[in-house]
Amino acid sequence: MKMIVLGINHNSASVEVRERVAFAPEQVAEALVDVCAVAGLSEAVILSTCNRTELYAIAADGVDCVATVADLIAWVANYHHLSAEDLHRAAYHHQASAALQHVMQVASGLDSMVLGEPQILGQMKSAYAVASSTGTVGAELGRLFRRVFSVAKRVRTDTAIGENPVSVAYAAVALSGHIFSDLKSTTALLVGAGETIELVARHLIEAGVKQIIIANRTLGRAKE
Repeated sequence: MKMIVLGINHNSASVEVRERVAFAPEQVAEALVDVCAVAGLSEAVILSTCNRTELYAIAADGVDCVATVADLIAWVANYHHLSAEDLHRAAYHHQASAALQHVMQVASGLDSMVLGEPQILGQMKSAYAVASSTGTVGAELGRLFRRVFSVAKRVRTDTAIGENPVSVAYAAVALSGHIFSDLKSTTALLVGAGETIELVARHLIEAGVKQIIIANRTLGRAKE
């Protein structure tokens, strides 16, 4: 069995491209089943956040990993109605031990936009849980992710990376506190309604902001 990681993140692609390849929560289960069937994968997990979309896959022994990566890029492009050529330029992929190292770095917060941000580990656990309930996690990814979660927890507790946890959302609100003398007298406009914006809203409320306006493409998500 061979592990493959295919992804797009804040280092490899623009916000516009990252938005177009993101999977909505309600899409993930169906997408997992589809990609396993189309690309001939034994197991698969999809992680999709505001800063990255990554596919963790197990290919059977004897399968050409280069061909599998090409199939995965074609599948993502087709699923999101993108050009496979454009997607190839924005994507990265890893195999075998390099793939495992990448997953470990992501889970530990070493590959995040803000070094050590704590949200990614929870997001990865959620992605694993969805794949498990969908039936696309078997012995290989099950063993791998349990080990990754265990090591990532040790990284948080045994190193200094978790002493001052900072997220992009927290950093943004902290910066606004230096720009405006009194956040309690301000009105905040939040553009979007994703996970990061939700965290920003929480931090703004904790900072005392009384009025928040949310601008989003869909009213239902904004209300939620």
